Amino acid sequence: MKVELQNLTKIFPSRNKKSKEEVVAVNDFTFTIPDGKLVGLLGPSGCGKSTTLYMICGLEKPTRGKIFFGDDDVTDLPPEHRGVGLVFQNYALYPHMTVKQNILFPLENLKGAERPTRQQMLDRAYEAAKLVQLDKLMDRKPNELSGGQQQRVAIARALVKMPRVLLLDEPLSNLDARLRLQTREEIRRIQKETGITTIFVTHDQEEAMSISDVIVVMKEGVLQQIGKPQDVYEDPVNLFVAKFLGTPPINVFDGTVAEGRLFIGDNNVLAVPGARDGKVFVGIRPEGFIVDQGGPFVCNLTNVEVMGRDCSVVSTHPASLNPTVRSIIDSDVKIDPSAEKVCFSLKPHKTYLFDAETSERIYFGG
Repeated sequence: MKVELQNLTKIFPSRNKKSKEEVVAVNDFTFTIPDGKLVGLLGPSGCGKSTTLYMICGLEKPTRGKIFFGDDDVTDLPPEHRGVGLVFQNYALYPHMTVKQNILFPLENLKGAERPTRQQMLDRAYEAAKLVQLDKLMDRKPNELSGGQQQRVAIARALVKMPRVLLLDEPLSNLDARLRLQTREEIRRIQKETGITTIFVTHDQEEAMSISDVIVVMKEGVLQQIGKPQDVYEDPVNLFVAKFLGTPPINVFDGTVAEGRLFIGDNNVLAVPGARDGKVFVGIRPEGFIVDQGGPFVCNLTNVEVMGRDCSVVSTHPASLNPTVRSIIDSDVKIDPSAEKVCFSLKPHKTYLFDAETSERIYFGG
């Protein structure tokens, strides 16, 4: 099911009686979510991603704009008639019910012609439980399950209605690191097997990049960039997107462009043909450094951390806007941890320039 959002806007009234300044949670959001894809809405807390999700499912009414499921305008349709399945952050399971009863609950509340027979309900419940690999735990109560299992019950409950669209609101945030990894792999597997258009809200860029077909990066209610996860990572449109994606995060410096050369502090580090002269922000991905004894970019060495196949070189630089400069290199490259300085050459395709005033990307050739 294709989901189309047209100029979607949500404005909340101010809670401050003195200023009465309205809060624009989502601002003129236009985007088409392709049929059968898993789309990650990504951004920091307060960026409007959950509000967007709740407008799609009908729990929030847009101030302006339209929502289409396929060719159907569902903007004013009640949630129960939209054909959506919603999985909340806190599972929202009924503690006094078994797994089977929790999964059956949405079907038992259907009325009229939509209500299946009891046997059809049971068949669909077991089919949904099997999909999330819980069919052998149907008689357990939620408190007898792990956090990951409870989350899968919530997913099965959403899937049992055979929704046109599956909506996941930060479904992994209550899980520990290992369960997060397992459960996000499960979500991806389930989505591929069912082919249901799925919208996944998260503030964790690693989660979004690992399982999404497309990511949508938001900031303060405004859409910043849309694309395949790797494409957005490698080609950010502004400094916010560049900083938000990547672990470790991108290294950011004050820089200057003069006569086609990039200077970071006193270091003449790179040719940037086509870039206009002036002050810039420079973003360098951790993997964008090459250890080079004669390299033009000189940093003060702090520490060398060997992490199996990779090595993390921690250093500082006067022009850095980060407390430390972190460079990821192959562990085969040997660095003397007692040295005071470390010299690098930079990979041009991992080095980004941003306007010092607008933070928009500045492209250069070469």
